Parts: sequence; structure tokens; C-alpha cells
Amino acid sequence: FSRLTERDVHVDSLLHCSSSPLHSGISVVRDPTTGMLLDFTEVLLGDTGISAKNSMSLQRPPNPNPSESLRGSNTNYPFLPVITDLFVIEYMFLAWLLTVPPGLKVGMDFSDKGLNGHDSPSTPGTTSTEKKDGGTTKPGKGHEEKKRWAIPVDITSPCDDFYKRIPNPAFKYPFELDMFQKQAVLRLEAHESVFVAAHTSAGKTVVAEYAIALSQKHMTRTIYTSPIKALSNQKFRDFKTTFGDVGLLTGDVQLSPEASCLIMTTEILRSMLYNGSEVIRDLEWVIFDEVHYINDAERGVVWEEVLIMLPDHVSIILLSATVPNAVEFSEWIGRIKKKHIYVISTAKRPVPLEHYLYTGNSTKTQKELFLLLDPIGNFQTKGYYSAIDAKKERTSKHAQSFGTKNASQKTTPNQDRAVWLSLLHFLSQRQQTPVVAFTFSRTRCDDNARSLASMDLTSSGEKSEIHSFFQKSLSRLRGGDRQLPQILLMRDLLKRGIAVHHSGILPILKEVIEMLFSRGLVKVLFATETFAMGVNMPARTVVFDSIRKHDGTGFRNLLPGEYIQMAGRAGRRGLDATGTVIILCKSGVHDMGDLHVMMLGKPTVLQSQFRLTYTMILNLLRVEALRVTDMMRRSFSESHRDTQAHEQQIGQLKQTLSSLPPLDTEGQLSDLLPYYYTVTELRITAEALQCAVLGSVNGLKALSVGRVVVVNNKQHFNALGVLLQVSSDSVNRTFTALVICEKGNEEGGGDNPNASAFPHLYNTALFLPEGPCSHTVQKLKLQDVSAITVKTLKVIPDRIIDNYNKRQQPRFRLDPPGQAISTATQELLRLAEANPGGVVTLDAVNDLQLKSVDVVEGTMRLRVLQDSLKDFNCIHSPTFSEQFLRVQERMSVQEELDKLLFLISDQSLSLLPEYHQRIKVLQSLQYVDNSGAVQLKGRVACQISSHELLLTELLFENALSPLAPEESAALLSCLVFQQKTQVEPHITNTLQEGIERVLAVAQRIGELQRDCGITQTAEEFVGQFKFGLTEVVYCWARGMPFAEIAQLTDVQEGTVVRCIQRLDEVLKEVRQAARIVGDSVLGSKMEKASLAIRRDIVFTASLYTH
Repeated sequence: FSRLTERDVHVDSLLHCSSSPLHSGISVVRDPTTGMLLDFTEVLLGDTGISAKNSMSLQRPPNPNPSESLRGSNTNYPFLPVITDLFVIEYMFLAWLLTVPPGLKVGMDFSDKGLNGHDSPSTPGTTSTEKKDGGTTKPGKGHEEKKRWAIPVDITSPCDDFYKRIPNPAFKYPFELDMFQKQAVLRLEAHESVFVAAHTSAGKTVVAEYAIALSQKHMTRTIYTSPIKALSNQKFRDFKTTFGDVGLLTGDVQLSPEASCLIMTTEILRSMLYNGSEVIRDLEWVIFDEVHYINDAERGVVWEEVLIMLPDHVSIILLSATVPNAVEFSEWIGRIKKKHIYVISTAKRPVPLEHYLYTGNSTKTQKELFLLLDPIGNFQTKGYYSAIDAKKERTSKHAQSFGTKNASQKTTPNQDRAVWLSLLHFLSQRQQTPVVAFTFSRTRCDDNARSLASMDLTSSGEKSEIHSFFQKSLSRLRGGDRQLPQILLMRDLLKRGIAVHHSGILPILKEVIEMLFSRGLVKVLFATETFAMGVNMPARTVVFDSIRKHDGTGFRNLLPGEYIQMAGRAGRRGLDATGTVIILCKSGVHDMGDLHVMMLGKPTVLQSQFRLTYTMILNLLRVEALRVTDMMRRSFSESHRDTQAHEQQIGQLKQTLSSLPPLDTEGQLSDLLPYYYTVTELRITAEALQCAVLGSVNGLKALSVGRVVVVNNKQHFNALGVLLQVSSDSVNRTFTALVICEKGNEEGGGDNPNASAFPHLYNTALFLPEGPCSHTVQKLKLQDVSAITVKTLKVIPDRIIDNYNKRQQPRFRLDPPGQAISTATQELLRLAEANPGGVVTLDAVNDLQLKSVDVVEGTMRLRVLQDSLKDFNCIHSPTFSEQFLRVQERMSVQEELDKLLFLISDQSLSLLPEYHQRIKVLQSLQYVDNSGAVQLKGRVACQISSHELLLTELLFENALSPLAPEESAALLSCLVFQQKTQVEPHITNTLQEGIERVLAVAQRIGELQRDCGITQTAEEFVGQFKFGLTEVVYCWARGMPFAEIAQLTDVQEGTVVRCIQRLDEVLKEVRQAARIVGDSVLGSKMEKASLAIRRDIVFTASLYTH
């Protein structure tokens, strides 16, 4: 203590400040011909003092810390994504500029001082090169008007000069490339981006391989992203054997991260982009495999974020199954990336498919296979009816004796077993194995495989090969783990050539099964839909156990896209002439319409699943130059916004406005503008009322034949008319009416000069002809009928219309009007003369009995407005009509301009209200302050990829402090476990308290979200956390063997393993977060918990990575 108090005080040491970076350097001037040194000049350096903490420029110095350079750090700025349209930038830039410095009362006015028309400002943090590239989108003339970013490539045109154009390719294939592959390779050589939408097994991987080879040749890097971890592992093995220099990054594995080709899941690429990873600098290609995954409601948003955040120098390769809107999707990417995307799609599958219905269920009927869709795509109704007959034959005898009961859709396990046995015997006789049987329930997969106990599909040689491979693969497991019931069962099944593949199977077993299947040793594989997702495992035959599946909300038929994706696994290229797809008809034959839609329907279009997440908002808020609204504006859901076209229209409208004559608002005309606004409101109110009247039963009754109405349009002013016909079209209802008019104005030639000034709104005096009264029969729109009177006339509509039409022909033009017309015209004229001030009209509320709030309020407002019109002075001015037309013209241009300005502004974004609600939540929880700056809690939440609010709140409330490491791991399992379970976990008291605390915090957050306007209810928010695996994880972390753990729960082994693996990622995130907060005790506790669960079968390395 004395040493502390007696130390020397150096106040100067507090004032030490590091030297500022040099702002200039020395450059050499040489003679251009001889290279002699002539002089030195001083050059100013741009970009001095920039670093990953303050700039998004690629010119910033690389991060010296090797651990941070790969994944980046959440204090880094990301590299600048491609800049948006210049107009919008200018708009945003002006919005960013502070006019009043913080703390001062007055500031500067920057408006229109050399900003418009001259050099458009660049966003903070752009470098000169980025500015140049971003500048391609200046609204130009003519050809630039509608620039197409997506360019469909015609793959039918031959590509004869391929080897001339690429004399020494980066990668040589042992086979001749297909047309679409050649086209793609040519685009890659030109460093263009491509979207390849090809059928399953058409060979999309060739495009990816070529890009990897190119980047190795160019000494740059490629990132290959896939939606599923299992797929990443498989690709790692495939590419590793081809290229050697390949690395893998998934949540729990990191292999050779310095390699030139990195394989990772899309989520990891997203966090690398947000955290400014150094890998992005050297990146030439990003390959997105299985892009149709963007339709995934949960994770689709990640693809959009990554595509938006990629910097300008990175080219994009998108690989996808066939999708109908590939061009539209590419157009969106091209527009946000400012580069052309070449769309290459295949016309047909390399191995055509034949689709069959199977109705057999015994040795006698095992050959009952009926062709439903031939390889050319013709639907065979003959086959369908044969299948129905075959089914009928068997049920009819039984049905005759008992009367027809509707056959239930459910079949007994014994019936199922009979169907499978007969089908598989039939297929193995015809040498149609390997077979993938898609079954949409995990338990049914297991039951079907178990029921085939009597079936043996392998030879003795194959048995020994399977046995030795199985033993070798599982040799890495501990003794106890090798005796797990699932492993023993699978070993028995595999020896007979049968296997099961779904999420409940242990990951290592799944890999063994995949490898044996690709070697052709598994003859029958019962799999769920996930097996079809990108795992490149083609079979000879695909069987559908059913065509209905449960999608989380209810049962439905398979969508065409899903069916094609799964059926596409049939037919191995180079081995089979055609692939066979079989649909089982177990209880009855499926409906023909359903089958037709499923087989021949359009695959699902790519749709935006963009949504706002708190992590996204916080990551963008911590960088000043990126705004969340920009992210929303560039999302695929907003791709219909054509800002470029709008900008041109805005320019034209501004010119039009400036060229219009000025308004005269002096003297009598001083209240012209208020008059215009009142009239506009009156017109809108009247139209809304008319719609309400027409939509009502009473209104339609009133508007029937013979009703007298007041007509106002371009031709008539307050003229009386009588209805002759009412159209039956309820959307655009029209009325045929006889209307009185001046002689000579029957055709509407004499245009009513006052029409546009809406005088009928304040002047109810009826039209009386000055000369002889004439008439016209017209089709009126709803807008033309300004009032419905209480009067009706007796008319003969057909006679009037026929007579009028006859007199429209030239030779009858001079005939006198018929009796029916004369009578009606006289009646109308008499009515007008009797009531020159206006006829009594039907009131919507009192007469037509419309009592809804809108109608009552509208009627009252209408009266007020009509009364107020009489008080305006401008209507008495002699130049009123002319001036009113000018106001109208100017205002219509102005309204159009305002509409377009709104469309390109942030206010028109569909997600903007939700963004404000989420910001409100973040402000209430103090993640951001009122000016939008990210606070400590926000920085912590940036580290966490899912359920960020709950985890951060638990951290800051010290909810994990009283728990032991294994208890905290058990508690956090609620963030990764999604399934329902029937078994009640037995847990310690501290853990029970922890669970209650988590639920209380979740309830609080849920209620706060609800209060801020977010639609999710508090119950839904709390309901996503399931505690079914707490006991399992607790026992596992305390060292209990896996065999005993499996007994504690009804959750399948594979699911348990996957949850514990994902839990490890959560623990890592919490450890990082604890480090930011400075809670070293919690950090070490998480490390202990992580070590406790990382053992044995749960963390056995993937077979693909060894």
C-alpha cells in the first residue's frame, strides 16, 4: 500500500499522444525514354490514418492479428458493399449532413450549393475506385433507359470455337463438357457472374470446380457456401481430392483456413462480411450452391444479406435446381451489384425419368406397375385407369359382401410390409437397385426398414466389404459407444443391404450409410426429404411411400418443386438410360388431378424471405455509413422498385413544373389554392360515398331502370338523365342512360369549359337548354352520376335504345325521334323546368339506410364542404376557369412528383414500420441510444447469432452466475432444441430456478415486443424455448455415457447429438460475449462447460474430413 501511495506522479504521461500518420510521401520522376532519375516530388497521400475500426475502404491496412483476420472482429467495419444509385446516394448524403453541430443552437444551410448537377457526393468511406465503378448508373439517354442486368444465355447455339477461345483452360476435364457448362466456363474466363439453373445431376459442380481452378491460377480465393453442414463436409472431401488446397469452416470445425478455396455454411460467410474478415480482400468468387434454399422461411434471409453485403470486386456464381423465375432473380442481383448476371439453364435432364404407379401387395400382384408419365413428359391416363382397375379388382369382392365403406387412408404395418416386400423383390429381380424410398416420417422410415427382416439383398462378397468398412469407420468410437442400440441395429440392416437416413440417425452413421450408398452397397435406403437436399447420391430408382407430408403446420400434397427435387435422385448419369420413379398406391390410387399438378406443375418460384433480425439491425447500426433502410431497399422483396426509371421521370416532371405558367393568386383569386384543396377533398369524399352506395343492396335497388339521375361529365353539366340499363359487371359497373342536352351537343363536341373546375359541386342549378332540347343515349360511369334523385319515370328501355341506335346510321340520321324517346325527353325537361334550383336527391343515410360509420361521417363532411364552397371569392373572378385549369395542371404534376419521390424514399419500404418497432424494442432495452448509437448491450448481442435478445438479457442479469458449468450448458440447451418431447426431465433445484428465470426474461421481452407493435405474441415468443433436453445435456456434461443418456429421453440419438453440437456453438458465443463485458468468471465457466460436452460420439470428427 505504501508503495502505491508514495509513487512519483507524472502528469505529463497523461498527455502523451501518438504521432499522426504522414500525410505525404516522396515520388520519383524519371525520364520516360531512358529511365534516368530526374527529380523527386512530394505527393499527398489519401486514406491516411484509416483502419478496420474507422473505414470500410479496401485501402485500409490488413489486420495484424492472425486470429482476427479469418473471422474478423465485431468491432471491425465491414468492407463497403456495392454502392446504390447515385441519385439515392445524393439523397442519402444530404440526409446525413448535420446542419447544426451537436451542442450548438444554430448551424449552416447547405441546400443546393453546388451539390446538384455538379459532382455528386460520394458516401463517407468510399474510395475513388469504388466511386468510379458505382458511377455506371448515371441516368443516361435512350439505351440506358432500361438497362437489363440479367442476360439469358442461349444454350442451343453451338460453341465451336470453345477451345480456340480457351486454349489452355484452368482445369481439364476427362470428358467433353455439355453446352451449358461450356457457356458458363466462357463467362467465368471473362470474370462475369453466372446463375446456373440446371436439373439434378446435370453437372452444375463442373462450374464450381472451374471457378476454384481459376482462382488458384489467379492466386486469389474462392468461397463455396452450402446450406447444410453435411453438404459442406461432402464437398470438402470431393474438392480436397480434386484440388488439395481446400479449407473448411463450419460452426465447430476449422480446417486449413489459409487455403485458397474455403467451404463454409452461408451463416459463417455472413458473419465474416459483417466483421470485416481479411479473407474478403483476396476473394474472387463466391459460389452459392442450392440457391433455391433462399425460399427457406427460417434461413432464406441469410442468402439475401450475403448477396447485398458482398463488395464490388467479388464475382458471384449461383447454382440452383430449375426455377421458373431465374431471370427475375438474377435481374435483382445484377441491379444491386451493378454487374451483368448471365443466366444459364438446362432444357432437360441428362437421364430422363419414367414415373409409375405401383399397386402390388403380394407375390401374385407384384408386377402391377403402371406407367403414368413417359420420358418425354406425356401424362398417360391409360396407365392411371389400369391402376384403378387393378385396385378395384381386389377390393370389389370384399366390398360386395359388406357394402362399400370408404376405404380408410391408413394402412396397417402388415399391409405396408406386404407392399414393400413385393415391390423390392420385383425391383431386385429387374436389377433396379439401388433404391431410395422417400418416407415423410422418421418413425415410418425405421418401421419399414425393420419390417424387412426376411429380406437379404447382398452377396457374400458385398457383406464382407460392408462389414470391414463399418468396423473401420467406427474404430474411432469408444467401446461403449460402439454398442449403442442404433449402431447394432444399423449394422444388422446394412449387412443385408438396407439402411435408414434421417435426422434422428447419429451423424457418423449417416456418413457411413452415405459412403456405402455411393459405392452401391446399400440396395434400399429409407430416407426423409433432407436426403434429396444437395447430397449428391443418385440412385437407379426412387420410390415415394406417400405424396403427402407434414410441413410443420399441417398435412399437404408435395409441391412440384419438392417432387422434382426428390424424383431427380433417380437415374445415374453414364449408368442408367432412364431413371425410374415409383409412387406407391397403398390404400387407394391417388387423385389424378393431384398427381398431374405434382408431376407437371411449375416448380416453386424463388421468393424473398427477407425479414429484419436484431443482429442485422445492430450490425448495420454500428457502422455509420451503412443504413438498415439501404439493406431493406436492396432486398429481393423490394426488387420491384425501379429507382432508375423513377429518377428519370422525376427529372422530367421537375422540368415540366418549371415550364408551367405562373399562377395568378392576387385579389379575388387569393383563395384559389384553398378552393382547389377543398374541391379535391369534396370530389374524393363524394366518390367514396358513391362506391359505398353502389356496394349496398339499397343503393343498387335505387339505381334501377327508370331512375332519374343528375349527370356531370366533360359533356354535361348538371343535366338530368334517366337510366335505361344497368350492367351486370360488379367491378366496373356502367349505366346506359338517356340524357337531355342542347341541340348540336349530342356528340359532346362543344366541350364544357367549366367541366374541370367542378362547378356542379357548389352550383346545384339544373341544366336547361337555351334552344330546342335534344337528347343523347350514353354509357355513364359511376363518376358521371353526381346525384340520385327521388324521381322515377316509366320508360321502355329497349325501344329507346333501338330507336337511338337506328338514328345513328347515316341514312336514318334525319328521322324524327320515336315516341318513347320524345316522351322521356319531355318528362326530363319538365322536371328540370319545375325545379331549376335542383331536384331533391336520395340521402345515403336516411333514404338508403346506410348506417356504417364511414358513410355517416362522409355524408356529414360532404355537407360541410359543399356549404364552405359558397364562401370562396375566387369563383366570382372572370378569369377563374382559366386560372383553375392552371392550378389543376400544376397540382397534378406536383402530385405525380410527390408520389415518385415517395416511391424512391425510405418511407415506401414495406418493412419500415417493423424496423421502427424493432428499434423501439432495442431502445427500451438500452441496446442502442436515442440517436441510434450501439451501446455495450448491443455490442454483445452482435456476437450472438440466434435468440440474441434473450441471451444478452440473461448475461446482463447474471442469470448464469449461480449455476455450475454443466447446469449452464443444460439451461442453454433450450436455445437449440426445437422438438416436442413426452418425457418430463428430472433436474436439480438450481436448474429449475434457472428455467423459471429464463421463462420470466422471455416473457418480459415478448411483452415488450408486443407493446412496441410487433405482431408475435408473448406466448409465441416464450413458446420457442423448449427445455426437453435439459436433463440429457446435464447428465452428458457430467460424464454419463451416451448409451445411458439415450435411455433418458424419447428424442432420437441423431437429434440429441446435433443439439449438443449446436449448443457448443452457443457456449462459444456466450464466452465471446462474456469477454466483451469483462466477466472472466463466466468466460471460464463457459469454457469448462464446452470442454465437458465435447467428447466421445457427439464430437467424433466427420468421416469426410479425414
